[in-house]
Amino acid sequence: MKFIQTELKDAYLIELEEFKDNRGTFARQFCKKELKANGIDFEICQCNISKNYKKNTLRGMHYQKAPYLEPKLVSCTNGALYDVIVDLREDSPTYLKWQGFELTADNNRVLYIPPMFAHGFQTLEDNTVVYYQIGEFFQPDYYDGIRYNDPQIGIRWKNLGEPIMNERDRNYKLL
Repeated sequence: MKFIQTELKDAYLIELEEFKDNRGTFARQFCKKELKANGIDFEICQCNISKNYKKNTLRGMHYQKAPYLEPKLVSCTNGALYDVIVDLREDSPTYLKWQGFELTADNNRVLYIPPMFAHGFQTLEDNTVVYYQIGEFFQPDYYDGIRYNDPQIGIRWKNLGEPIMNERDRNYKLL
């Protein structure tokens, strides 16, 4: 596993080391010891799968509030997505900064998202499947989000046009 520090403090893009032979490939996606060696203390509490039927589906921008802060490891198992994170930690030097990453079924990337980061994604292909490993249990009373097009943040989505979204995500509050 190769850990690449993103522009946002404490967030990492992890490139998986793939081993190939005549049968196919193998890559380790999660290793508690390697995460800890890179300053990430991560305990998996639940794993989620998001199946998205159409290109240009947008989900987000979600986060979970204290005391149930939610770190995540996100990867793509089918298709392709543009994964976006926003630092919501008021004491962070990268507060309200955002960054986007292309995750695909073929590029062997995992995004580590620290607690108190908003997270969302836009599908770039039909039938995109997203796999989440989450470091906190879902607590509906502490679940929240910010608007995907908040002008204070200024996320530049990929040729977004009119996204496929649910009403909750479309109507989150502006900062």
